[in-house]
Amino acid sequence: MNRIFNFSAGPSMLPEEALNRAAEEMLDYQGTGMSVMEMSHRSKAYEEIITNAEKKLRSVMGVPDNYKVLFLQGGASQQFAMVPMNLITEDETADYVNTGSFARNAIKEAKTIRSINVIASSEADGYTYIPKELKATEGARYLHITTNNTIEGSRYNKIPDLGIPVAADMSSNILSEVTDVNQFGLIYAGAQKNLGPAGVTLVIIREDLIRKDLKNIPKIFMYSTHAEGGSMFNTPPTYSIYMVGLVLEWIENTGGVKEIEKKNIKKAGMLYEYLDNSKMFITSVAKEDRSIMNVTFKTGNDELDSRFVKGAEAKGMTALKGHRSVGGMRASIYNAMPLEGVEKLIDYMKDFEKNN
Repeated sequence: MNRIFNFSAGPSMLPEEALNRAAEEMLDYQGTGMSVMEMSHRSKAYEEIITNAEKKLRSVMGVPDNYKVLFLQGGASQQFAMVPMNLITEDETADYVNTGSFARNAIKEAKTIRSINVIASSEADGYTYIPKELKATEGARYLHITTNNTIEGSRYNKIPDLGIPVAADMSSNILSEVTDVNQFGLIYAGAQKNLGPAGVTLVIIREDLIRKDLKNIPKIFMYSTHAEGGSMFNTPPTYSIYMVGLVLEWIENTGGVKEIEKKNIKKAGMLYEYLDNSKMFITSVAKEDRSIMNVTFKTGNDELDSRFVKGAEAKGMTALKGHRSVGGMRASIYNAMPLEGVEKLIDYMKDFEKNN
């Protein structure tokens, strides 16, 4: 078997321990005589799977008892609509910070549903930094941020405190570092980066923010519906949730999020150290705002960038091409990316620079 180092921004690498366990249980899950893919979501066996996934998530992330954990569908893009739909009415407002492409998408979607305010933006400077000076709009019910900007390669090092609940898209850095859930009113994340395969979206919401006074909203788009139904209002993405449970078990066995964070800081630190001393490769993100999950860089020459990406693929390192909106390269080094993958990438970058 020839496994490669997959630097994709998502779907991304999964821990081999989780994949091997899934392979072992593919045809017969723990004596049931069937695959989890074939299993009724109302069966006792599956009820244990989803219950254990929630328990593990609460344990490894430190989710307090006054928060609901929901396993939904639709990805983070659906949450761009569900967050304003559920947290404010037509007569209320909320604040947003524009720090990257997905933050901009969240703003655009929210504006189609509710009246919201963009209180800060780094778009004019190419999203190269995270705005620090924020002031809440009078009457705003929540502040929306994107904690890690997957495309641009920046992140929040400090969560803003404006005296209102923070709603955060944590799709590309959830469980990559220790998080104080109490700093947030709502957290959402697509699974396909650090949690598991595509198909399930995690929502963690403080119970007092689950409103029941909402009108003219389809039941399936209400957090209260899924909270009351234990994420079983409709058939959930059963296999994806099962895989999330296996990934969470791997995180536990690895030493928890604190140990994962140490490894992630080391991986990113090695890569940034090389970039800062390179005469060929550059990264434009402000040093204090650099992501430890998505490292963006370029040579400044499109032809060289293309040759770099093709050469990497030939050496077993795939998906290093930057997002089409920004170009260059991007190394997504999520939790499951081993140190060896980053070391191999740096060695290749050194050779490429020497030969070009």
